[in-house]
Amino acid sequence: MMRKERLKLLKPPQHQLVNLYILNSIMLNDVKIITHSLVGVLVGICRGLENLRFAKLVETQFLTLHWIPLVDTSPYLFRIEKRTSNKVVRVGGTLEISNLDIYSHCYSNINEAHCFGDVVSIFPSRTLWPQTTRSWDFLGLHEDVNQHSNTASDIVIGVLDSGIWPESESFSDQGFGPIPKKWKGVCNGGSNFTCNKKLIGARFYTSGVPNAETARDTIGHGTHTASTAAGNYVKDASFYGIAQGTARGGVPSARIAAYKVCHSGCKEADILAAFDDAIADGVDIITISLGSFMAMEMRYDSISIGSLHAMQKGILTVHSAGNNGFAPETVSSVAPWILTVGASSMDRGIITNIALGNGKKIDGKSVNAFKMNGTEFPLVYGKDVTGNCSEISARLCYPGCLNSSLVSGKIVLCDEIKGIEEALNAGASGTIAKTGKTSDVSFVVPMPASALLTNNLKLVQDYINSTKEAKAFISTSETTKNIDAPLVASFSSKGPNPIIADILKPDITAPGVEILAAYSPVAPVSSNYISDERSVKYNVLSGTSMSAPHAAGAAAYVKSVHPDWSPSAIKSAIMTTAWRMDPTKHKDAEFSYGAGHINPINATNPGLIYETNKEDYIKMLCKIGYPTETVQNLFKDNSIDCSKLKQVEVTDLNYPSMAIEVKKAFSRTVTNVGLANSTYTATIDKSTSDCNITVEPATLSFKQMNEKKPFVVTVKGDQVRSMISSSLVWSDGVHFVRSPIVVYPKSLPIGM
Repeated sequence: MMRKERLKLLKPPQHQLVNLYILNSIMLNDVKIITHSLVGVLVGICRGLENLRFAKLVETQFLTLHWIPLVDTSPYLFRIEKRTSNKVVRVGGTLEISNLDIYSHCYSNINEAHCFGDVVSIFPSRTLWPQTTRSWDFLGLHEDVNQHSNTASDIVIGVLDSGIWPESESFSDQGFGPIPKKWKGVCNGGSNFTCNKKLIGARFYTSGVPNAETARDTIGHGTHTASTAAGNYVKDASFYGIAQGTARGGVPSARIAAYKVCHSGCKEADILAAFDDAIADGVDIITISLGSFMAMEMRYDSISIGSLHAMQKGILTVHSAGNNGFAPETVSSVAPWILTVGASSMDRGIITNIALGNGKKIDGKSVNAFKMNGTEFPLVYGKDVTGNCSEISARLCYPGCLNSSLVSGKIVLCDEIKGIEEALNAGASGTIAKTGKTSDVSFVVPMPASALLTNNLKLVQDYINSTKEAKAFISTSETTKNIDAPLVASFSSKGPNPIIADILKPDITAPGVEILAAYSPVAPVSSNYISDERSVKYNVLSGTSMSAPHAAGAAAYVKSVHPDWSPSAIKSAIMTTAWRMDPTKHKDAEFSYGAGHINPINATNPGLIYETNKEDYIKMLCKIGYPTETVQNLFKDNSIDCSKLKQVEVTDLNYPSMAIEVKKAFSRTVTNVGLANSTYTATIDKSTSDCNITVEPATLSFKQMNEKKPFVVTVKGDQVRSMISSSLVWSDGVHFVRSPIVVYPKSLPIGM
């Protein structure tokens, strides 16, 4: 545990202060350097590296910043003051502090500094991480579907990720017209980086990363997500012949702007700066496939803050739910103004078959491009080819356990998926391993390898034990039909929402398993194996990182049809027209898939929408206890006063889904975007003896477009002991506007 002591902040040497934008400070033993990219430098002297106390802004006058702690246990005051007369920054007071982000809008010259707004919040600059073609056909968005290319070509998708590989065929501008006149961005990709009429903008951010002044993608993640959302048509794309077909994004006619915020990790200071740049540049949709391992309070989360600013400018942010879905409350994207996307399968899977010497064939999981040309190899068990490890460690093929002279020219059986790397390093010809937690996903392997479920692994173990001359053959991967798709991926992070329980998260699910898309040719092909030196233009990845750009592409498609729709209107349309997922196949039901699986075509004609505006979010934040000053800073609106607002429950936020406890009534308002003269009737698809759900009124009649109608949903029940999945459907016979309803007891047991 980090030790705590007060720090004495001393007067720093003289210097010049230039453009202050975001201060990202890293405390070293003797010197504290606060900087953002090339924008500004502020130097102070301090001692030690200590834990940050969250704090809030009290006053801003030029560059005089005052903070007080949010906790009462340590009543100190911290002050930074800039004296313009002799260009010295004076730092005084005491504070327990480590990494500090100050988010403000400022400009300056040598003699003075001016700030356009208050600091929203102060929080540690965490490092976030990327959360890592048939998919669009599976979603019904076939190549011959009307792509509304005239309006779609005006749509700009901003991709906040690890950069982009501009030379990829997926970003060719063949057939593209002039760049939209509204575009205000730049192509600042660094040396030897060129944009075009498809890739119209690029920026990079280098907080704490020296010699990284390029938007070029060396990881592969950003290239993959950008091409998934809006890549151009590329025929015969594949991973060494696997999953071959035409690669394309959801809206191939849309433009792309790349914002490189990830290097080995993704600094929150860079993320905030990229959000601001993307908003100012004029993007229409933002997709961001990175996050932390756990949800954070929205006021201390860079993605929540940046996406809130985007929402106020009419920009929808689409965000990956996270890849830690092996327990409840793992969804890390929780803000209601974000479209949070889980990952699910599609109807094409990738398998790698194993043939044993006794004639038995077993289906395994991996993306294996290596060919054994039909040759059988001797099959050995890890425990039998070790010289210096215990039997348990050797069975698992722990690092250093395999004897190279005993595995050369052989296939090794390992009881753990990590054993593949040890077999590779030891010089084996192939590996058969036990699947890890993600047994439903095939990952790229660096050698002939396949992962088996426990029961199938036992078949191989029994075969080895039955003969002294065991042999096996590992096939090159092939595609197969997933007849039960879509199913939520095991890794996809789950609800309930750990920050705001009454807001159901994730919102939606989209393809995120075994997705073929463009890749950086200098990035590691199989990221878990550094010795894999292959280079590819297209790669197969899995993760909610892959599902988020699918939803972003769907959102761009909806916006191309309805360019004047608000972010909440687009989000509502996507959620209420989603394919319903089968709760009997998902023990976590809506806590894993939200409203269901995206359906881009139907989302362009939802009939009714749930619109949520700035005032709704303000009331919600006030209700959950955010101080007036914090809400003012978040929205940059000093007129906000939580004490004067009408108190409303969080359940009354006009959200397209509903998560509620029993014995509650909550209100919603829908807007007619379907037919001018229409009547919708409500249907509740599940009302058990434990729980009764009613709607009042049960009929809504509209006389004109954009007319609004309110209604109230009431839930009653005394015996609800577990989660109940239900839904409300409004229908006029043409449109079916579905909202999931999750009813849960105060103490929620869910079956994970």
